[in-house]
Amino acid sequence: MIASERVRLVPVHLAFLLFALMVSCGDDSDGNPPAAEVLTAVVQPLPLPGPYAVACSNIAQDFTRLGADEDVTDYWEGRPSDSGTPRYVTDLLADPADTLTVTVTAPQDSDLYGDFAGQAVTFVVLVCYPTTADNPRPDYPLNPPQTAMVVPHMQTGSEAPLFADASVRYPVVAFSHGYMGSPISDDYFLAISTVASYGYVVIAPFHGDLRFSDLNISNLEDAIDVASNLDNFTALQALRPLSISAALDLVLSHPQWRDHLDETQIGGFGVSMGGETMLLLGGAGLTTSFFDIGLSWKQVTLDPRIKAAVGYVPYFGQPILPAFGRDQQGLEGIGLPFLGLSGTADTTAPISEAEAGISRLTGTRRLVALSGVAHEFDEASAGDIFTWTLTFLDAEVRGNAEAIGRLSTMGSVAGGGDDSVRIY
Repeated sequence: MIASERVRLVPVHLAFLLFALMVSCGDDSDGNPPAAEVLTAVVQPLPLPGPYAVACSNIAQDFTRLGADEDVTDYWEGRPSDSGTPRYVTDLLADPADTLTVTVTAPQDSDLYGDFAGQAVTFVVLVCYPTTADNPRPDYPLNPPQTAMVVPHMQTGSEAPLFADASVRYPVVAFSHGYMGSPISDDYFLAISTVASYGYVVIAPFHGDLRFSDLNISNLEDAIDVASNLDNFTALQALRPLSISAALDLVLSHPQWRDHLDETQIGGFGVSMGGETMLLLGGAGLTTSFFDIGLSWKQVTLDPRIKAAVGYVPYFGQPILPAFGRDQQGLEGIGLPFLGLSGTADTTAPISEAEAGISRLTGTRRLVALSGVAHEFDEASAGDIFTWTLTFLDAEVRGNAEAIGRLSTMGSVAGGGDDSVRIY
């Protein structure tokens, strides 16, 4: 669920400043108890999409506001203009009164929030959910020809959601996209709609990462400029889990949604930096120092409503800069059940760092290695990715007995790419 080559993370480029210093984090163990039984059961992939049609909340936009040289994704991702003028999806909203929006005030903590400490920040929220097969609302096109994406059966005006069964309280999944992405960008929306098609209400903020820190570094001068503002890179990361919690607060209390959601069944699904976001929601400590290789770290938040989370190509940092403190110590004792799906060819979010971090977790934990997969959505592995994700969420969030039994022996998914369990 990676927005193609646009996903880049600063630690890869910090080597310019740290003279390629590479420090191994963690130990050499595989994270499994000595007597643990290797999981070998091969399960069949789930059909994609799932049994439910999907509909989404109002995200109507006025694309005539775009300048001649502007791309709509600049607003979805929060990229400032060349002159430094702020841009965010709120600037395009055609019906802001009926679009889900939250405001987060960053705590007065400059270690975590840098220049944004104490500031109020707005986040737009998209919600997608299982709907009736005969939902008459049309799909909403997202600014063709720049993108062929559509929002299925989108609500317009003050229309209420049309659930597949209005008498049911549905489980919830909080979704966090990768750096420089948005909920309606490419493969991220595929992930949202697929999870919703299996009966979950998916709540996804537009993080607008580039409002806080632009980490696209193409030369040494850019790297030095970013290094002088690394506090705002930390702010970018720390504000993400706060936006997730605020989005949950909003939707769980909203009169159109609250009676249809099960507050006792809330999970998470994050991609790349979104995987990091899920662990921060679980109480993990975030690295706050950069030139001592993460010696200092600090807890951002703890949202106990998140029962379990999945990370696809989850970002645990680089060997020179672990995401959760030196040797991933900020994950020590964290009990959030977590499934990581990591690519063995991923250099942006190395599987070695995921292994070091997940080994420190105390709850149900899995690390699945996707052989040969880089930091991108691997279409050949789609069945593997979503079968693992939905099985884990069904077991840990829904408490589904069949899924619990399947997960207890599951070693790989038939067909698709080559997937295998690394930590179990």
